[in-house]
Amino acid sequence: MKRTICLFLALPLGMALAPAPPPAAPTARNVLVVTLDGVRWQEQFGGAQPELANEKIGGVADLENTRARFVRSTGEEARRAVMPFFWTIVATRGQVFGDPAHNSAARVTNGLWFSYPGYNEMLGGHPDPRVDSNDKVANPNITVLEWLNGRPEFKGRVAAFGSWELLSYILNVERSHLPANGEGAPIANPRSDADRLLNDFAADIPPYWGATRFDAPTMAGALECLRRDRPRVLYVMLGETDEWAHERRYDLYLDAMWRGDRFVRRLWEAAQAMPEYAGKTALILATDHGRGATAKDWTDHGRKVPAAEQIWMAAMGPDTEPLGIRTSTPATLSQLAATIAAAVGEDFTSSSKQVAPPLPGVVAAATPLSK
Repeated sequence: MKRTICLFLALPLGMALAPAPPPAAPTARNVLVVTLDGVRWQEQFGGAQPELANEKIGGVADLENTRARFVRSTGEEARRAVMPFFWTIVATRGQVFGDPAHNSAARVTNGLWFSYPGYNEMLGGHPDPRVDSNDKVANPNITVLEWLNGRPEFKGRVAAFGSWELLSYILNVERSHLPANGEGAPIANPRSDADRLLNDFAADIPPYWGATRFDAPTMAGALECLRRDRPRVLYVMLGETDEWAHERRYDLYLDAMWRGDRFVRRLWEAAQAMPEYAGKTALILATDHGRGATAKDWTDHGRKVPAAEQIWMAAMGPDTEPLGIRTSTPATLSQLAATIAAAVGEDFTSSSKQVAPPLPGVVAAATPLSK
């Protein structure tokens, strides 16, 4: 009788000691990355803030129209009004980081809280004290885009489009040789009358912020690149949200968020309509820094505006479990670079000990859910 009991107990023990099967490799072959510059977490998670939707504090020109478009009775309704694609598709099919109400604040770690240091941290995977201004200086760090372009499977299949002229410096195109369209004509090498017409249209738009262009030509160029060149990694840097906030135009800031959301929808739907991308593509969204939290400083960011440390990020794709807003999962901007690589089955942390790990649980094969 004792022998029988021992055998019965040994069976589960042996099963427990059996090695676990290796995690499945990601099924996504492509990744689309879109950033919206300087979008506050307050609007991202709570929609239009009524105290800012006025003429004195928010510089709102058409108060009735702005409130009709964006102000709602609840935060959930308000955020869907501003970012409908994000909250009806991305948040329900993917994961969202950065909501303080869910104990999941996301933050910038570079201590400076403005654009170039933010993009360096976001794409390089770590902050760098050498990157401490928005000057036109070539980035000394290798970004995840440059690193992926150096992998045999991605060589010549990485592209970037931006509304900010510093994009080429952030990606250090002289060293990386990445195609990075950040100023001038949205299509660098026009091949058709439609391409030339788009470039002419972009040139006819008044240069309101100098070399910094409006987002519509930027996304139009990115869409043409997607359809024509079929990149496996495509990065789009949108910037109007930051520009209108600095202008203290809360109405146009909200409108830029809304149009940015529409641009993301357009990019995603265009990809899903092509066999190379449908069901094989991840989408990652983020901002480079936050903004002030009060009526006085919501237009600003930087080291003197502590609230600008807080940001948000999101991801969805075939390898991302639909968890919605993550709870009790703090995150940092530096984790985005490795997340971009992990989305297509690559390990960017192997490039340097400084690179932060991917966001937990976004790609199950890369990182488990935090316990």
